Amino acid sequence: MKKNILLTILFLSIGLLYHFNLLAQNNCSLAQVSSASMTSQSVNIGYWSGIMEIPFLLISVVFAFATAQALKGGKFGKGMNLIAWGFVVMAIGHFHMQIEHFYNYNILKGLLGEAGGTLAWFIALVLTWGFSGLGFYSILKASKGK
Repeated sequence: MKKNILLTILFLSIGLLYHFNLLAQNNCSLAQVSSASMTSQSVNIGYWSGIMEIPFLLISVVFAFATAQALKGGKFGKGMNLIAWGFVVMAIGHFHMQIEHFYNYNILKGLLGEAGGTLAWFIALVLTWGFSGLGFYSILKASKGK
């Protein structure tokens, strides 16, 4: 019963964050009106979802490595370790995206130039999904006893 409630809360939270992110991408904002002065202030939801993203990614990385450690190696531990490294690359990429969002500076393009930065970003994407895919494949093989 508790698992169902937690899963429901998780999916609702993800849905709300996705919705607010879409609003922010379309330059929508929520208007807050102060009853004292009746002036409206704009609050950009993209700002808060960007701020919230980094701690959740770091928590995911910590728990992924903790799970890999708890499995004490073996085929399942190896798979979870690969997934954890995929999360590390993803977290670094998302941190990079937030720096670009807030400071309008692309670190990879600043260090490697336009073409080099784009290539580095592509390699990071391949590493993220490659580590995750290999990790899940390793866990799948282990669960089938191969």
